[in-house]
Amino acid sequence: MTENGAPPWLSAAAACVGALMASVFGFIIVCALQAALGGDAAALMGDAWRPDAGQYGIAPMVWATLVLSLSALALSWCLSLGCACFMHGLAPRGAACALGAVIRFMTAVPTVVYGFVSVFLLVPLVRRSLGGSGLCWLSAGLVLSLQILPAMTLVIDGALRAMEERTALTTAALGLSPAQSLAWIGLPASRRALLSAATLGFGRAVGDTLIPTMLAGNAVQYARTPLQAMRTLSAHIGLITSTDVTGQAYHSLFAAGGLLLFFSAAASLTVRRLKTQKEKSA
Repeated sequence: MTENGAPPWLSAAAACVGALMASVFGFIIVCALQAALGGDAAALMGDAWRPDAGQYGIAPMVWATLVLSLSALALSWCLSLGCACFMHGLAPRGAACALGAVIRFMTAVPTVVYGFVSVFLLVPLVRRSLGGSGLCWLSAGLVLSLQILPAMTLVIDGALRAMEERTALTTAALGLSPAQSLAWIGLPASRRALLSAATLGFGRAVGDTLIPTMLAGNAVQYARTPLQAMRTLSAHIGLITSTDVTGQAYHSLFAAGGLLLFFSAAASLTVRRLKTQKEKSA
């Protein structure tokens, strides 16, 4: 046994996994810095992606990644909060159990199924109703919000469930209904879980490759309206990896991977800082 009480093999396995992850992150960071600090750094962060003209700007993809992820997160977080509240005091027990079963089933559905079904159902509906090709920011955002919803819902549900177990006797003694207990005790006490769910959802939305590739249209441009096509950094990585293995286009993959890593790390560190500040103020 080690000093912290863990078996030696478990500590060794944790150290190996940590070293492996650190090496992967280090490789991405070093390669991203080489791409960003190289002679073509200005062109790499430009607005135009025209490989035939020697232009490899990924700035529109950065924009697309952020607006798609944040819009999907905003919609999905509200839906996740609503689903969690529905299961904890705002619905009959049978309906709450049924919704919980559906949410857990959604976690087992592969991402490709969401994309495949949407190509044949959602995209034609958007095309007929709103115009355009249907492969756009709106289609990708709607499906991406649905794809990240189960994980966020389960995080919030777990926090509310734990809070209910700790406060059940108190709320019963006060004569509070389940809905009142949820509104006055459960949600205010679960703010950390709400932030954690948002961070998890943002990380999954930023890193998702299949949904943007299949539904966003993959046009390298600044999408100004929800009906315009876009290409995200993750979709760019998937598309370039499947077609090129050399050249400046291939090198742009490392800059894209570094930016994705930065976005995820920044979101996680921001939430951790907010939690630390709240703990100090309390």
